[in-house]
Amino acid sequence: MFILYLYSLLLGIVQGITEFLPVSSSGHLVVLHDILKMNLSSNLAFDVSLHFGTLLALLIYFRVEILKYLAAIIEIFIPKRVVNKADLSDIMLIVYASIPAAIVGAVFGEAIGNYFRRSLVVAVTLIIGAILMFLAEKYCRSDHDFTGMGILKAVYVGLAQVLALIPGVSRSGITIVAGMSVKLKRVEAAKFSFLLSMPVIFGAGIFNFFDIDWALLPPTELVMFALGFISSFVVGFFVIKYFLKFLNNHSLNSFAWYRIGFTSR
Repeated sequence: MFILYLYSLLLGIVQGITEFLPVSSSGHLVVLHDILKMNLSSNLAFDVSLHFGTLLALLIYFRVEILKYLAAIIEIFIPKRVVNKADLSDIMLIVYASIPAAIVGAVFGEAIGNYFRRSLVVAVTLIIGAILMFLAEKYCRSDHDFTGMGILKAVYVGLAQVLALIPGVSRSGITIVAGMSVKLKRVEAAKFSFLLSMPVIFGAGIFNFFDIDWALLPPTELVMFALGFISSFVVGFFVIKYFLKFLNNHSLNSFAWYRIGFTSR
C-alpha cells in the first residue's frame, strides 16, 4: 500500500516537471508506467488527476493574465464600457491556436494515444524534438512578444501543438520551437505555449473525466489520485516559475541533450 502511494507521488512529481519542461510528460509517463507496472483499475483516471494538477498550477501562476482576459470578455457585454482591445487580441490568439488540437484531439486523440503509446515511438520522437530544438536555437533570431504575432502565426503554433498528441513530442517543446520560428522571444514563446495549453488540458481532462466511473474506483486508488494531483500541482507551479526565468538567459540545448540521453536509458 505504502509503495503505491510512493509511486503516485513520484508520477505526480514527474508530471509536474515534464509537463512544462520541453522533454515530454506523456513520454516519461509511458516509460515510467512500463517500469513501475502499477496495476490500477483505471490508468486513465490517474492520468486525468495528474493533468488537472498541472492545469491548476497554470491557472494560479497565470491568474493575473486570466483575470484580465475574463474582465475583457465581460466588458464586451457592458454598455458604454471601453473594452481592452489588447487583451481581446491575446484571447483570440489563444482561441485560434487552440482549434487545431481541439479538433484533432476530439476526433483522433484516443486512436493516436493507443497506437503511438509505445517506448520505441517515444524514443524516436524525443530525438526528433531534440533536433528541432537545436535548429531553432541555431537559426531562429527571436525578438518579438507573442501579443503581436497575428492570427496566422498563432494558428501555425496551434498546428504544431497537434503533434504533441504523439507521446514523446512534448507540447511545450514543439510549441516553443514553433513560436521561436515565427520570431518570438524564447520566453515569450514559452508563455504563449503555457497559455495555449490551458484549454487543451482542460478539454482533454473533461472529455476523459466523464468516461470514468469514479464511484467504482477503490478508496485506495482515490487516495493515490489525490496524491498525484497535489504533487503535480505543487511541482508544476514552481517549474513554470523557474523555467520562464531560465529561458531569459539560457537556450533549449540542455533540454535537447537531455531528450537524447533519456532515449538511451
